[in-house]
Amino acid sequence: MIQTIVLDIGETITRDDRYWATWADWLEVPRHTLSALVGAVVAQGHDNAEALRLIRPGIDVAAEYDAREAAGRGERLEENDLYDDVRPTLLALHDAGVRVVVAGNQTSRAGELLRSLGLPVDLVATSGEWGVAKPQPAFFERVKEVAQASPMHILYVGDHPANDIFPAKTAGLKVCHIRRGPLGFLWADDPNVIATADWRIDSLNQLIEIVQT
Repeated sequence: MIQTIVLDIGETITRDDRYWATWADWLEVPRHTLSALVGAVVAQGHDNAEALRLIRPGIDVAAEYDAREAAGRGERLEENDLYDDVRPTLLALHDAGVRVVVAGNQTSRAGELLRSLGLPVDLVATSGEWGVAKPQPAFFERVKEVAQASPMHILYVGDHPANDIFPAKTAGLKVCHIRRGPLGFLWADDPNVIATADWRIDSLNQLIEIVQT
């Protein structure tokens, strides 16, 4: 029985459109150019920040992030950045008595912004706040701590095989791959993902049926 569901953030509960669009505007390149580069570098197994370095070689991403914040053009998250199924699913899980944690590879600022949306969850945490990021095992140790359930009763939901599905499974968690976002679609039919994932879904509302089984 699933007692706790842990949801990845980017392309699981939030669209990444705004995030990369604002970076493109800041670097003064077409939005499609940066979006395509992000997809290309991630498909090659690189960190998505490599797309920024392709556009501006030698860029200090952290310093540039701070410059954007100082200029009033920093990170933002609003209600319309959430996928449409997020709030209904979270409310249904809450009513079902399931503990829900949101945890992903995002900045501390993203954590603050998500909490400001008042999502019906028990906890929001980011790698920036924890000081450790996926796919590092220490990240999933933190997940197990905050989940407040034994690993076999924790379900981690994400779109990224290398960051979500495989390391979560190695940590002893149940895993669910969501076919959403570039990586979700790209790896949806990968044999290793199919073999590893306990469930594969197209929408978060399918989690309701999973916790009821």
